[in-house]
Amino acid sequence: MAGGGSDEVKLLGMWASPFVLRVKLALSLKGVGYEYVEEDLKSKSELLLKSNPVLQKVPVLIHDGKPICESSVILQYIDEAFAGVGSSLLPEEPHGRAVARFWAAYIDGTVLYTSHIG
Repeated sequence: MAGGGSDEVKLLGMWASPFVLRVKLALSLKGVGYEYVEEDLKSKSELLLKSNPVLQKVPVLIHDGKPICESSVILQYIDEAFAGVGSSLLPEEPHGRAVARFWAAYIDGTVLYTSHIG
């Protein structure tokens, strides 16, 4: 799928999750095709439980049968695994990458954390 190759990419998600949305955006920015599987978190699928047995939550990206969990880890994986496809998700320059990572961590720790406890 990526760049016309035969990579199989599947995203397990839930429509209301901001963490799933960020993965969808990254895949779109990179131009990576994928199959989306909507999960019912009250009745988790065998695929989700098998793919993320520790946390049992979305998002999970499955690339060629191998699962990657946690949105920030998935974003890094997408940028590395599909390096030749589309633009990088992070700036080229080290300081720019550090600033982008700072803001991502800030949003994770404040904005998204607050939205899930309120």
